[in-house]
Amino acid sequence: MRIVVQKFGGSSLATAELRREAMQRVWEALDQGFAPVVVVSAMGRKGDPYATDTLLELMRGANPQAQGANVDLLLSCGEIISASLFAEGLAALGLPAVALTGWQCGITTDDVHLGARVLRVHSDRLWEVLRQGKIPVVAGFQGVTEQGVVTTLGRGGSDTTAAVLGVVLKAERVEIYTDVDGIKTADPRLVPEAPTLHVMSYRELMEMAHMGAKVLHPRAAEIAMEEGIPVQIRALQHSTGGTFIGHGVKSGTALGGEQVSDRVVTGIAHLGQRAQVKITGVQDFHGSGLAARVFQVLAQAQVSVDLINLAMDAIVFVIDEAKVGAAREALAPLGLDVEINVGFAKVSVVGAGMHGVPGVMARVVNCLTAEDIPIYQTSDSHANISCLVLEEHTARAVRALHREFHLESV
Repeated sequence: MRIVVQKFGGSSLATAELRREAMQRVWEALDQGFAPVVVVSAMGRKGDPYATDTLLELMRGANPQAQGANVDLLLSCGEIISASLFAEGLAALGLPAVALTGWQCGITTDDVHLGARVLRVHSDRLWEVLRQGKIPVVAGFQGVTEQGVVTTLGRGGSDTTAAVLGVVLKAERVEIYTDVDGIKTADPRLVPEAPTLHVMSYRELMEMAHMGAKVLHPRAAEIAMEEGIPVQIRALQHSTGGTFIGHGVKSGTALGGEQVSDRVVTGIAHLGQRAQVKITGVQDFHGSGLAARVFQVLAQAQVSVDLINLAMDAIVFVIDEAKVGAAREALAPLGLDVEINVGFAKVSVVGAGMHGVPGVMARVVNCLTAEDIPIYQTSDSHANISCLVLEEHTARAVRALHREFHLESV
């Protein structure tokens, strides 16, 4: 059985007309000889009645501090509604379909609420539906713990659902449908002329996703890379085109043509709503053991840290602004001087082929300096250089770096 997993995001399901367009993509997969497995997000965006943010706002109205299992149970409803409607829409077209929740199709997760990780998938129910000649329509973004408690997989978690099912079902590829025609060299809202990258390596995709590109969830990118599942990111309104990702992916035919290699600079990504944390009050963080303690209590509070600079008498790092309260509470018992400033963004130059290439950092710094954009912190890896800037400078920084590396001609 040739399987393709097709994931439709919330913006692709917001209206009846868009849902009909999505169903046309499913019909085309059948015409091509595939057995489609559909994964859906909650319909629409904040303000739409069943969107995840709308449901979260509803819960916050009941209890602004709500965090755990009750929140996840409510949030899971958006995808369930979407799956049910989509399955019945397919049935009305003469395509028998079965709506399934995350737990009905066997997704078991850990017990971390609002950001669970998939532990395993028991796919018997999915295979049963497929063998019956029916189309499974799976509610993305959700699973269940060993104890039967509903969990959600975090922002963009429907991408993770699609990637995991692609691996478990040994799909020929995973198709991600969105409102743009593939991954671009920068956010088109900031750089309207940013071209589409028609082919990418897994490493390029994963770096772009981790650095803030919104087209694919970072965990989904990791799963696809680890398991070698080809991914195609496409606009809902187009039957062809988009961005192909894979090991040795080629352009030209569906997956054949010119060989892809990692580029020195692939694109510019950004991540807003960052807060900078500065911790002082100790002469020797290492010798006192407090450095390890700082990161331990933050991990226990589910606060992820980034752009870490560790000195003898200071620790500086970046967190999500939404986690500022949790970070303050976790650090308070340590008796340290903690200063937290909000209003930052992380802007990253991404390129899986930049390792060993001299001069990239110099160009980044010179470019931002020429634009009078202060850099508050930096970090680098084999595949990215990230700079912390004021959030108000984000658009200018992204556009300047895009020009500096001539990405308009990629």
